[in-house]
Amino acid sequence: MILTPHPDSDPKALSCAVITVSDTRTVETDRSGALMRRLLSEAGHQIVFYQVLRDEPQMIQAQLMDWGKNSQLQVILLNGGTGIAPRDRTYDAIVPLLEKTLPGFGELFRLLSFQEIGSRAMASRAIAGIYQNKLIFSVPGSTNAVQLAMERLILPELNHLESVISQS
Repeated sequence: MILTPHPDSDPKALSCAVITVSDTRTVETDRSGALMRRLLSEAGHQIVFYQVLRDEPQMIQAQLMDWGKNSQLQVILLNGGTGIAPRDRTYDAIVPLLEKTLPGFGELFRLLSFQEIGSRAMASRAIAGIYQNKLIFSVPGSTNAVQLAMERLILPELNHLESVISQS
């Protein structure tokens, strides 16, 4: 049984940025970033920035800090670099910047992944939190993982979460 959240009383288009973290993908070959952008657009959100970055923590942090200064940007979504391989360093780059974390996001993502792929889900370091009053979501780079995170977790709660942090 899939539970759905209460509908938001006033859903609105949010300004979103997407980063694909990969040492091998390009804008032309980035299927996961394209899927993420398409799902956001179909849900009525605006993609204002898109970037493919190598899995270099300093580059990821510099991009987040730059976009963190943009008062119009509300959500930053990253895909890729969340595993445990030596080059998977997205999690390590993001964690020091987060002012608050949403532990439930990673926990639920791993639970849903476990239901699809089994025990290998434990290797995911998917994470979400808040940085510079912006929602940050970081998920694995596979298209299946992006679809799962977007459809089951991020899109159903995006407006609600943004409305909670914008009240401050």
